[in-house]
Amino acid sequence: MSIHPPAGIETHPLDTTRQPGPGSPAGLRGALRRTPLTWFFVLTYGLSWLAWTPYVLSENGLGLWHFSFPVIGGSTQLLGVLPGAYLGPITSALLVTGVTEGRAGLRVWRRRMTNFRAGAGWYVLVLLAVPAVLTAASAALVGSVPLAPSAALLAAYLPGLLLQMVTTGLAEEPGWREFAMPRMQSRHSPARASLVVGVLWGVWHLPLFLTEWGGWPHVDPTRPLEFVATTIAFSYVMTWVFNRSGESMPLVMLLHTGVNNFFSLAFRPMFPSLPTSAITHAFLIASVAAALVLLLATRGRLGKPAPVLAGP
Repeated sequence: MSIHPPAGIETHPLDTTRQPGPGSPAGLRGALRRTPLTWFFVLTYGLSWLAWTPYVLSENGLGLWHFSFPVIGGSTQLLGVLPGAYLGPITSALLVTGVTEGRAGLRVWRRRMTNFRAGAGWYVLVLLAVPAVLTAASAALVGSVPLAPSAALLAAYLPGLLLQMVTTGLAEEPGWREFAMPRMQSRHSPARASLVVGVLWGVWHLPLFLTEWGGWPHVDPTRPLEFVATTIAFSYVMTWVFNRSGESMPLVMLLHTGVNNFFSLAFRPMFPSLPTSAITHAFLIASVAAALVLLLATRGRLGKPAPVLAGP
């Protein structure tokens, strides 16, 4: 059941916040309190895109700036991509939460971020289901059985997953899922909230397609569109896990980084005949299939309990 604002007070369609009373602060702090979701998205885009600009302009991107980012761990992403990722979702979420909700809001943030009480079965499910589903989707593209993972690959899989947790997972999910999703779902249906967050999450990545992260300069124009379609579909899966696990952020981060880890470590050894572009195809196939199953099975609720309507 939606809660509507009093007559005469306008709200942003993305926001679900209490409207300020006569004693509410003016200026920037007041604006943040009136429309925290809007500010979160604006700050996330602004901070990340600003931080990614040198990477886009460098020799690792458009080549307008004659400087190359150093290669660390076989990639330039550590210094080229990660700073912008950390400055975007997680920094914006903490900033807006601190200004609008103070210590109480930060305590809620901390509880979700340290909520490991989803149960061991959930962690086993995510650890096994992610590589299994992505392997099946990739095999469908090949039309043949994948190569068995080597002992070296299996030994590197868990350390790689932990690394992804403290990089990609920690940089992105405290913003998109921990901050945005509860606020979106308090006003909109889980399906609609997932759609909005999925679109914004995907579009946030678009400048990186002008860098080697996205395969520049050999980027098919359809690849960014396919990527955004994938983030939309995968957003439904993420919402279901977030809701069903009692808003456990470690589990949500594990789901996200499990995908990254599979494609970073296992995809090429198991599917040597597939081009790199097939990663996006496989992820899209798996995400759409999982999203459709969950939407149908939950009738669009995606694990969120139906609202209890008060009696007459």
